[in-house]
Amino acid sequence: MKIYTKTGDDGTTGLFGGERVKKASPRVEAYGTVDELNAVIGVARATQLEPWTDELLHQVQVELFTVGAELACVPGKEDKLGMPLVGPAAAEQLEQAIDYAEASLPPLKSFVLPGGSPQAASLHHARTVARRAERAVLALAGPEARRDVVIYLNRLSDTLFVLSRRANAFAKVEDVPWAPRKAKAE
Repeated sequence: MKIYTKTGDDGTTGLFGGERVKKASPRVEAYGTVDELNAVIGVARATQLEPWTDELLHQVQVELFTVGAELACVPGKEDKLGMPLVGPAAAEQLEQAIDYAEASLPPLKSFVLPGGSPQAASLHHARTVARRAERAVLALAGPEARRDVVIYLNRLSDTLFVLSRRANAFAKVEDVPWAPRKAKAE
């Protein structure tokens, strides 16, 4: 099978279920951003995360692939995918992961800047892409923006934030606190 089909040369792409849409459509933007998020998480995993975080993110990548497949489907034909869609249990598992990861961290006393260890910086990057993916799904509006997907992406960005702090703790690197600039005296 050849990787190139030339069917997208006219600026359209096929959704699962047969419909063709413009590559600049909000649906393609949404599943493309979810795909980007999955790739950025793959980059974060390549930074030698500790085993618990790496295992959690492996499961997240599987779930994101499912979310992407759902978004790449003609609305109303998701049952033809032949796989269970991401539901409330996935968001609940992320909440449990947040609670577990936060239990070993000092309480936040200020906002933190993305950075610290390479692992934490990479997880912060993934967090920002998760937020963008959430916005892209919300741009679909109506039933095309399934509530379980929006909640999952929202919870995932929170998870990635906590995991970035955990990565810094494991690397014995302090989180980078945000301190607003002081106004210059005139």
